[in-house]
Amino acid sequence: MDTPNTLNYMLAGYLIFSVTFFGYLVSLWVRWQGLQAEEKALQEVENQE
Repeated sequence: MDTPNTLNYMLAGYLIFSVTFFGYLVSLWVRWQGLQAEEKALQEVENQE
């Protein structure tokens, strides 16, 4: 009995993981940028008072 060839499944798994991980990193970066913009806006409001 031959060992089944599962290379395609392994590559698909790595591809799905990589896309998901990259998407998560992009999401973190976008949220970080939003937080920095909000912090800057709050500092401007604080300086005006």
